[in-house]
Amino acid sequence: MVKLFSKFKDKFMSEYEESDFPEEFAEDYVELDSKGDTPKAKIIVRPFVIDDFADVKPVLDSLREGYTIALINIKPLKDTDVVELKRAVNKLKKTCDAIDGDIAGFGEDWIVATPGFAGVHRENKEIGNIDE
Repeated sequence: MVKLFSKFKDKFMSEYEESDFPEEFAEDYVELDSKGDTPKAKIIVRPFVIDDFADVKPVLDSLREGYTIALINIKPLKDTDVVELKRAVNKLKKTCDAIDGDIAGFGEDWIVATPGFAGVHRENKEIGNIDE
């Protein structure tokens, strides 16, 4: 790469006098790192287990970062304290609403929560005609 730039410099410099160029072009080149320092963001599907209300915080933090789809096992809390379970689910719902995410239960013991870029597919169940 250095040789390539040297060839261009020699070719162009032979045609022009150095005084024809502004001073800022007189300095050597700057090598740029083509790899970059920032990694690409990946979507992570991450399991969580909620044993008590305090276990909700890591789930909320992951959702707020925006790159995590949370699969949450609520069975341990459901078996011990239903009031705390309702409190935890309400906290998850409020956070999902705030980040424009989605939340849904599947099965008896699992909840999925997603950030704003993803949604949860729900089957349309036909209830029947309301006017009847």
